[in-house]
Amino acid sequence: MSRHIAVWAAGLVCLVIAGQAAAEPYLATYAGFKCSQCHVNPTGGGMRNAFGNSWAQTQLAAMRIGPEEELWTGVVNRFLAVGGNARAEGTWTRIPHEHDANAFDVQEARLYLDASIIPSRLSFYVDELVAPGNADNREANMRFWVQEGSLYVKAGRMYLPFGWRLEDDNAFVRQLSGISMQTPDSGVELGLEKANWALQLAVSNGSGGAPENDNGKQVTGRAEYVQSRWRIGASAAFNDSDAGDRTAGALFGGFRLGPTVWLGEVDLVEDDSLDNRDSVAALAEVNWFVRKGHVLKLTHEWLDPDRDVDEDEQTRSSFVYEWWPVQFLETRIGVRLYDGIPQNNVQNRTETFAQLHAYF
Repeated sequence: MSRHIAVWAAGLVCLVIAGQAAAEPYLATYAGFKCSQCHVNPTGGGMRNAFGNSWAQTQLAAMRIGPEEELWTGVVNRFLAVGGNARAEGTWTRIPHEHDANAFDVQEARLYLDASIIPSRLSFYVDELVAPGNADNREANMRFWVQEGSLYVKAGRMYLPFGWRLEDDNAFVRQLSGISMQTPDSGVELGLEKANWALQLAVSNGSGGAPENDNGKQVTGRAEYVQSRWRIGASAAFNDSDAGDRTAGALFGGFRLGPTVWLGEVDLVEDDSLDNRDSVAALAEVNWFVRKGHVLKLTHEWLDPDRDVDEDEQTRSSFVYEWWPVQFLETRIGVRLYDGIPQNNVQNRTETFAQLHAYF
């Protein structure tokens, strides 16, 4: 138990240091950018804008193929931009007292479209998951900049603003909050972008993308203060539901120290639909930029699914190596070690994976 408390405390230490010191958040923290610097969506994730595509080609890849003056920006013309993501991976899973399993899968294939009906002011954005399985719309919304580059309103289907926008939606903090890139919702969002601040407030159905089944709504808010070497933020969400209200809060932060980027997040959730269950999840992560195009990621996570139950905590440690050999191509290899209650074999599994990621 003392080890789990130490892990949780380490997550808090990351946040405290971030506050005192100077579409993966660690890349934004390394470069000193806000999400809106590289993404069409001001809250991050999904389609990259012209700057994001240019930065990926010139600053991220270990080697660039082709003339320097030929940069893909995704911009077809001043009214239309397109993009996409595709991830394929092989996984090997070892579960105690069970047969090992391995599989090759298409994790995702997405297409993006951003139609600037009034350039820099009014746009229509679509994020469509076309594989695996049947097509599934993740985002479809209109965004109007009331004040260009500063104040906007967005309405439609969207990713909700909460915590870090992590690539790994299976992270404990994303699973506990229930807010991730797998659970978009329909509603309206108001956002404010200032030099060092990013603020968002969304009101949505609170159904995680499923059809609305009651009259309650979810309110989600996110605030982040960004400096060139560090950032800190907070999120809150309240879901008014007939099945039981759900309240969530998060603190998150990050800082750059030499060739490393440190991230942390702590989430607290009170769920009345589960007999007023209180849950906690924490994440601590360090990313080492070994050299251009090469990053080593170490992550440790802790989850207490019910604070009233003793010895039900779970941990997950990840060791991942990321390599961008050329522009628009990423390879990832890694291992994730799960540690949970001894009686649950799945909670004590080991996952090894290799992934190929193409994006444009």
